[in-house]
Amino acid sequence: MILMSGPCVIESEASLFRIAEALQPYHEDARFDFYFKASFDKANRTSLESYRGPGLEEGLRLLQKVKETFGYKIVTDVHESYQVAPTAEVADIIQIPAFLCRQTDLLVAAAETDRIVNIKKGQFMNPADMRYSVLKVLKTRGCDEVSYENAQKHKVLLTERGSSFGYGNLVVDMRSPVIMREFAPVVFDATHSVQMPGSGGGKTGGDSSMVPYLAKAAAAVGVDGFFFETHFDPACALSDGPNMITLDGLKQLTETLLAIEACSR
Repeated sequence: MILMSGPCVIESEASLFRIAEALQPYHEDARFDFYFKASFDKANRTSLESYRGPGLEEGLRLLQKVKETFGYKIVTDVHESYQVAPTAEVADIIQIPAFLCRQTDLLVAAAETDRIVNIKKGQFMNPADMRYSVLKVLKTRGCDEVSYENAQKHKVLLTERGSSFGYGNLVVDMRSPVIMREFAPVVFDATHSVQMPGSGGGKTGGDSSMVPYLAKAAAAVGVDGFFFETHFDPACALSDGPNMITLDGLKQLTETLLAIEACSR
């Protein structure tokens, strides 16, 4: 099972390493293909006053330090094409944010590296149309046919993270992972799927109590992995706190997901 987990954003070196150390059991557990996740910049925050992160240079320095200290593979997101090349020197997965999933120059720049490209499905997207984002990466890598096998071979992932449902709410259509798995391996982002965009008075709200239910449903439907943002104290997190789960909660949930996955085979 692919498992991507870590804090939403790099808050400080101390908090980053505290969370990274707590996630070490997943790196050591052969049942997981573990990637440590943290963002160096949250470029699409609701308000200009919201915390964004330490930025590209300092953020990549800290992620490289995590990599060297713990031996983790790294996943982080990019928002501009110029960020891709330096990010590829540190990250094993370059993540394309949901709002940018059709951004051709960004997809092509990521595809021109040798890294895994994880494309998050836009909240506004028909899941069937994500095949065209996958194809942009595949064509850049010399492949003209969209299929699960070709995406796997050429290191492309898709991530489901909910769909807009009116204003200030997201829902997860469990048909979406099934549809998208026709043309790429699919990761389910359970924590971003419980967001309530713009509901926090200049911030994004959410309901983390729903994370286990959606994750278990996705495991039953059949996905290739999971994405969970986690924190030692989500209430104090500087970004996406209402959506994140605790480190203890992650441990209990992943065991349940492995059991469901075993039953679904």
